[in-house]
Amino acid sequence: MFQSWNLALVIVNMGLISAIMALGVNLQWGFAGLFNVGIMGFVALGGLATVLVSMPPVEEAWQVAGIQLISGLLMGVATIVVAIVAAQKIAKARTRNITVVAILVVGFVLYRALFDPAVGKIEAINPAQFGNIGGLNLPIILAWPVGGLFAAAAAWVIGKTALGLRSDYLAIATLGISEIIIAMLKNEDWLARGVKNVIGLPRPVAYEVDLQRDPGFAETAANLGIDVTTASTLYVKFSYAFLFTIVLVILLVLAQLALKSPWGRMMRAIRDNEVAAEAMGKNVTARHLQIFVLGSAICGIAGAMMTTLDGQLTPGSYQPLRFTFLIWVMVIVGGSGNNYGAVIGGFLIWFLWVQVEPLGNWLMQLITSGMEDGALKSHLLGSAAHMRLFTMGLVLLLVLRFSPRGLVPEN
Repeated sequence: MFQSWNLALVIVNMGLISAIMALGVNLQWGFAGLFNVGIMGFVALGGLATVLVSMPPVEEAWQVAGIQLISGLLMGVATIVVAIVAAQKIAKARTRNITVVAILVVGFVLYRALFDPAVGKIEAINPAQFGNIGGLNLPIILAWPVGGLFAAAAAWVIGKTALGLRSDYLAIATLGISEIIIAMLKNEDWLARGVKNVIGLPRPVAYEVDLQRDPGFAETAANLGIDVTTASTLYVKFSYAFLFTIVLVILLVLAQLALKSPWGRMMRAIRDNEVAAEAMGKNVTARHLQIFVLGSAICGIAGAMMTTLDGQLTPGSYQPLRFTFLIWVMVIVGGSGNNYGAVIGGFLIWFLWVQVEPLGNWLMQLITSGMEDGALKSHLLGSAAHMRLFTMGLVLLLVLRFSPRGLVPEN
């Protein structure tokens, strides 16, 4: 607030979104001990949902190749379903293997024969502006639960194949699959324009320009002693903060109810001793899948909210450092297993992430103010850019050393 109200509200809004991401990871790790390092992929799927839900459809794309594209996708899904059914129904191993391979090969050829030409036609339509299928032209706020559904569906597929693995192998699998999701977003231009990005996403709140043209709003701003430009910016950011706070409070209340319920106690029992829980008749794998899907869905909701706030989808901006490592730091520092701790960690770490670099630059300017120009001074001034990573590592080490259960330990 001493720097500017705009900056303060930017930090608050991204802090709210970061807290929601941390809450989703806390469900997986704090409740069930699942080591998911594919958070980035689920967040990106939430971002994709905003494009597919809120952007207007590209009519020409659907006219020239819509049916062919859907047919190709259905062929791909049908191939997988038939292969799974064949693998379950055929008893003889040799016959089963040959049949499944034949189904997959033939289905893949048919899928590509339908899908590739359709994609070519769509991506050739005014690629500078479109080159994709567009969306459903619905209110963007509907994309938030849809983003959760996208992430939940991906988590279910991942969980069915990877949750039987040991924790270290699960981490490797989730990391690899999240990179596959990002690669898909970058390369499938027909879906969301790839690295050409989608800009101009609709908003759930008013535009600053519209507020500035409203005589009533201008009069209210003047009565408060604020110029209309600043007032419109603050109004929009406060509106986002209000919406994000509602979502965070709802998810936090639900997470707390789940934690205190018999289901929550069962999940923590499974986390603490899987063998004993299984001996008591609990289906450990099914419960792991359940909470893996729930935590990933929350990350997907947060991803859709973040893309809504940004007003654009930029697949190149999804990096593991920001959307996996930093979220884990929030959970560990706040206190894994404690929902309030995850929220506090989300706000605290995001605040440090934003503020440490300018503070580091100020510190280096102060330290080098009396030094002569030279290699050492240039090196110290240039090192300010690395203060973020240094501070995150230092905070993590201090917490693990002096408060290994986090700032707000599990109770």
